[in-house]
Amino acid sequence: MIEVNGISKSFLVAKRPSGLWHAVKSVFHREYTTVEAIKDISFTIPAGEIVGYIGPNGAGKSTTIKIMSGILVPDHGTCSIMGYTPWEDRTLYVKNIGVVFGQRTQLWWDVPVMDSYELLRDIYKIPEHSYKATLELLIETLDLSEIIHTPVRQLSLGQRMRCEIGASLLHSPDILFLDEPTIGLDAVSKIAVRQFIQRINKERGITIILTTHDMNDIEALAERILLIGKGTLLYDGNIQGLRGKFGTRRTITAEYQDYDQPLHLPEVSILSTTANRAILSVDTELTNVSDVISQLANQVQLMDVTIQAQPIEDIIVQMYKEYQL
Repeated sequence: MIEVNGISKSFLVAKRPSGLWHAVKSVFHREYTTVEAIKDISFTIPAGEIVGYIGPNGAGKSTTIKIMSGILVPDHGTCSIMGYTPWEDRTLYVKNIGVVFGQRTQLWWDVPVMDSYELLRDIYKIPEHSYKATLELLIETLDLSEIIHTPVRQLSLGQRMRCEIGASLLHSPDILFLDEPTIGLDAVSKIAVRQFIQRINKERGITIILTTHDMNDIEALAERILLIGKGTLLYDGNIQGLRGKFGTRRTITAEYQDYDQPLHLPEVSILSTTANRAILSVDTELTNVSDVISQLANQVQLMDVTIQAQPIEDIIVQMYKEYQL
C-alpha cells in the first residue's frame, strides 16, 4: 500500500547573531544554513498494518508524514501510496486518507462538533447513507453521544481528541496518520483512544501510521516500529527485535530472609541492597539470569524473585546515545 524510496528533504533556515546591528543588517542581507530534515528514507508498509514511527524531536518524523500526506514535496526520491503520488495527485489522494495532528484541530472552534461533521461531509461529498452509518459507528465506539452537540471550545482535551479522530474517519479512509493522538490525555482517555484505534484497524483494515513520544502507545498498538534519528532510518522491525538487539539488560528484584553479609555476584551490577532485599541489573549477553539466581540461592534463602525486562524507553535512549542523536 505504501512504498517510500530514497526520499530526502532539506530546508533553508535563516540565521543571524543577536543584537540590534545584526537585526538591521539582516533586513538587507540574510544568511541561510541548509538543514537536512530527512536523508534517503526508504520503507514499505502493507495494507492493514499499524506502524509506529518514532524518534527524538527534530529527527524528521513530521517531515516524512507531511510528504506522505501530500503537504510537502521531497527534494529527491519517490513515494507511492495506493498508486498515488501524494503531492502530485493531492485532490484524489486526500479522499483516501485521514490525518490527526495532536496539536492542531480540523474542527470549528465556536460551533457544535456536529456542525463540523456536517461541513466535512459536504467537503468530502460523502453519500448520505454512508455518512449516517459511519457517524453512528463513531458515536458508539468513541462515546460521542453526550458531546457531539457541544461547541468545541467547551470540550476537554480528551473529548476534543475523540472528536478529532471521528472527524478524520468520517469519509472512511484507507490510511490514517496519527501524530501524537494521546498527547495531554489522562489515563482513561488514552486507553479509550487506543482501544478504538485497535478496533478500526481490526474491523475495517485501516492502515495506521502512528507518531508519538509515548512508548506505551507504541507497545499497545504498533506491530512494527520505524525508528528515525537525524533524518536517517535507524531501525525497521518489531519491538521484540529491538529488545533482542539493544535491550539485553534485566532487572532482578530478590527478597530473602535476613542476611547481613555482602553479596558476591560476579558481572552483576548491584543497584541497591538491604538485609532482606536486593535489586540487581544483569546484562544477559554476559550472564544468564538463571545463573545469577543460582548464585543468589547459594548465599541467601530466597523468598521471592521478580525479573523485569529493560523498559522500551531506556532502549530507545540507549540507541539515541549510540548514534549520538
